Amino acid sequence: MPAYYLEALTVTLGILLLVAEAFVPGKQKTWVGLAAIIGLVAVLALTFTAMGPEQCTEAKPWTKFALWELYRFDATAKFYKILALFSSILVLILALDYRAILSRYTGDTNDENGTAEYYSLIVIATAAMMWMASAKNLAMLFVSLELLTITFYILVAFMKRNVGSLEAGVKYLILGALSTGFLVYGMAWTYGATKSLSFDAIAIAAGTHAPSAALLFGAALMIIALGFKVGAAPMHFWIPDVYQGAPTPTTAFLSVGSKASGFVALMSIMSLYAASPHAIKLFGVLTILAGITLVIGNFGAIPQNNFKRLLAYSSIANAGFLLLAVATNRDGVTSLSSSQIVGFYLASYLIMTMAAFFVLSFIRVETGSENIDALDGLSRRNPMLAMAITVIMASLAGVPLTVGFIGKFFVFRAAMEAGMTGSIVIAAITAAAGFYYYFKILRAVWWNAPNDKAPLALQTSSLFSISLGLLTVAILVFGIWPQPIMNLIK
Repeated sequence: MPAYYLEALTVTLGILLLVAEAFVPGKQKTWVGLAAIIGLVAVLALTFTAMGPEQCTEAKPWTKFALWELYRFDATAKFYKILALFSSILVLILALDYRAILSRYTGDTNDENGTAEYYSLIVIATAAMMWMASAKNLAMLFVSLELLTITFYILVAFMKRNVGSLEAGVKYLILGALSTGFLVYGMAWTYGATKSLSFDAIAIAAGTHAPSAALLFGAALMIIALGFKVGAAPMHFWIPDVYQGAPTPTTAFLSVGSKASGFVALMSIMSLYAASPHAIKLFGVLTILAGITLVIGNFGAIPQNNFKRLLAYSSIANAGFLLLAVATNRDGVTSLSSSQIVGFYLASYLIMTMAAFFVLSFIRVETGSENIDALDGLSRRNPMLAMAITVIMASLAGVPLTVGFIGKFFVFRAAMEAGMTGSIVIAAITAAAGFYYYFKILRAVWWNAPNDKAPLALQTSSLFSISLGLLTVAILVFGIWPQPIMNLIK
């Protein structure tokens, strides 16, 4: 099966669910979310059998010309498609158990009619992320990125009766539009300098001995725009407020799916300039951004008392480590390529962060609060959930024998091999600061007295409980045996 069928099937699924929901009577719309999960699982299975242009010899000439000039399906694209599908499936599972709150702020309490579109939008956003992974042309990269961004505008402000959600949507819309302007302007300068939107042609032009100032200016504008998408400082101001105000499943999707897509786009752009005489300057900019992002993300998280805002600053801090990974391997001197390091880090980040948002969603539904003090005495009210959150926070902090430690280890090793001593010092200091605010949560769980002595039963669906359990186990298994993820990346 040609690989581009994957996105076609995903978009078709999203549209069919949207149409079916409008014509199928009934107040309960859980079946829409379940159908979306089943459909994405089927697409995920087909991803392993899909063929790229090299294997798809039976494709018609017009198909090759129309699509393969814009679309690629190599090992990297395949990995990020799997990552996008897996994250979307987890977000849908999270949304199913969060539907009571979605219903409360979108319609009547006992009526889920206002929530059904939520699941369809997640499916459509998944298709956009998959297209981004396969883009080999600036036009396709832009269209897929904007489809994803516009979908997120709706998902962030979806709880129309919640002031925080509407405020988050407006902030995200304004700043998102600003970043889109930078991106389009940068692409326009790049096209003017190279007369092409193709990645191959731009790479050839950038590799010449005297690249034009217009080409470098275009690259700088695109780095600024994509810095907003990945949450790099100083383009990070939207993240804490948007993450706090958006529905928890949307926040999880932003934190994982949107960040992964942003780094796919950033690596695609930066790879074009790897052979440029000015590569040192461009990658040096990423190194500076990585240092600033690490400092702001980690030290900004320390005073936070809201669990979701803390995870927002954690997202900024992890963006700093990912930027450092992109900046390390411009000369091919490291053991692993930037693509491999970023791929593994994003996979580990997906596992850890999704597990954290599963816990946050449960606490929000059961206690009505997202503050850290809602976790006080959790070890006495639900020991199993307390153990799970202990493993999750330890992995986010980078404790050995967890998958988070392996990801950070790869970044530090690459930085050492590239001789980036200053960046290593900054990363080490900020990683140490991370231990404080992650273990502040564990202090609330294990040492603080509970606000309510009644047991906190895990009254969730079996799908929710199984997913949280598997994610927690995966943190420990891949922390000892990371080879399956590495094999998938290679």
